[in-house]
Amino acid sequence: MKHADLKSNKLFKNLYNDFLGGVTSGIVAIPLALAFGVASGLGALAGLYGAIILCFVAALFGGAKPQISGPTGPMTVILAAAVATYPNNPEAIFTIIVMAGIVQVVLSMLNVAGMVKYVPYPVISGFLSGIGCIIILLQINPFFGADVIGSPVKSVMSYAGNIPDYDIQSTILGLLTLGIVFFTPQAVSRIVPAPLIALVIGTLITTIFNFNVDKIGEISSTLPTFAISGFSWAQLHDYLPLALTLGVIGAVDSLLTALVVDSLTKERHNPDRVLLGQGIGNALVGMFGGTVGAGATMRTVVNIKAGGVTRLSAIIHAVFLAALLLGAAPLVKNVPMAVLAGILIKVGSEIIDFKFIRVIKYAPKHDLYVMILVFLLTVFYDLIFAVGAGITLAALLFARQVTRETRVNIKEVYDREIMEIESEIEHASHHKIRIVHIHGVLFFGSINHMISQVEEQLGTKYLILNFESIPLLDISAVFALEDIIVNLKSHDIKVLIVLKCEELEKQLRSLGIIDEVKESNVFYDELEAIEKAKKHLKIKVCKEFIELKGDKASNTDLPSACNCLLGEEETQVD
Repeated sequence: MKHADLKSNKLFKNLYNDFLGGVTSGIVAIPLALAFGVASGLGALAGLYGAIILCFVAALFGGAKPQISGPTGPMTVILAAAVATYPNNPEAIFTIIVMAGIVQVVLSMLNVAGMVKYVPYPVISGFLSGIGCIIILLQINPFFGADVIGSPVKSVMSYAGNIPDYDIQSTILGLLTLGIVFFTPQAVSRIVPAPLIALVIGTLITTIFNFNVDKIGEISSTLPTFAISGFSWAQLHDYLPLALTLGVIGAVDSLLTALVVDSLTKERHNPDRVLLGQGIGNALVGMFGGTVGAGATMRTVVNIKAGGVTRLSAIIHAVFLAALLLGAAPLVKNVPMAVLAGILIKVGSEIIDFKFIRVIKYAPKHDLYVMILVFLLTVFYDLIFAVGAGITLAALLFARQVTRETRVNIKEVYDREIMEIESEIEHASHHKIRIVHIHGVLFFGSINHMISQVEEQLGTKYLILNFESIPLLDISAVFALEDIIVNLKSHDIKVLIVLKCEELEKQLRSLGIIDEVKESNVFYDELEAIEKAKKHLKIKVCKEFIELKGDKASNTDLPSACNCLLGEEETQVD
């Protein structure tokens, strides 16, 4: 009975938490779905349709349980380009969206989802920062009351000419929106999301003071119907490039969000199922007239932080938005475009990768070159070409760097002696002390192999990472190494690092890795690291022995080494 009661209580608690997570993330999604729908060129209603259908279907078939899906910044930018390519042809746009969903289903069947991990961090950073800038550039005109222009280059070129068309009322609403979304206290935003506050206040001001500004206008309060009545097979060839772009970028966007889910839930997602759910969802979105989407990082984090633990939270999210569409659609017509522009400017600023920008002066030059190239191509040329060019340049620069710095240095006697000592240490400590030698060059590809090997060491108490043969790290490897150390520390595994290269030490110190492991746990000789781990392990065992014996313990009860070790506080690993 007790077991049944505990199971019942856990089920009730999960249902309650999923309800809170789904509704809370749904509230966050309302202004974003409207804004992304308008920004795409398909309209606010299409944004709501996309958020409802994709989230519901991806929750049923996807592989990251509490992930929320819907319209996102990168997908909206590409979709807006498609709308500009095929103006006044919604069937062409929805066909492209269906094809993008099919592309994602095919990718899931080919088991290529794991290839995303080989995309270098500077490529992702440049792409995301470029997308963020595009969103901001496209929203400047509606922010001031002028018409939206679909191209970032044309949008920038129009600013000066549009100054006479700028409207003071739209500008007031836009500035008010920026003030709310940027400066609302976190304590308030956790209860009522800042974008929703801006949406409500901006709409109320417009209504009360009868502002003459551009608004969303009437939207239907009905559920979606089939949107594609027919298409020409001959045109599919023309649609394929845009469909591939949407499918691939949506896959990357969704898989990156799934990695965030893993870090928050401490679980492991199924990447192929993530793509399957996204693909089926986007295919149905296109069939029923919605905007294409992907895994939405911010809404997913809100869902999990609010309590969402299973895929039911995402289903509740979709049902909540559908109920809102049926019951509150008439209220949406008065939402000013300037308010949506202000919300999207905030979204664009959040997509920009400030994490990389903050450490840019410490990053290797080849990483910086890649990031700048991808950023410029994303903003001013083509998104998918930018990613391909970035990966190619990263590979070429890295190969050049490896060729210049790799050296062959064989020390058979030293290696044999060290291996014998390591084997004895690991056996004597029942593998509570382990030594991991990182051979070769650590970069954005090999770091993932290292992660999988290190994760197998869970259960170890002291892990010594020997970087003696590593000449350089790229920025992807540095950030991944930081994640490894944080993960090991969360499992109560003490990390010690052995370094020989001064340049590597300088890099790890400037990027905060040394601070993460503590200065006292950095060594320049492996034997010193082993000795420290051994002493600390013995102290820990002695203390556990004393706690077990309690007051009955005496010096004669203790192991012979304990009496001298217990006073050596300087041997402890932080």
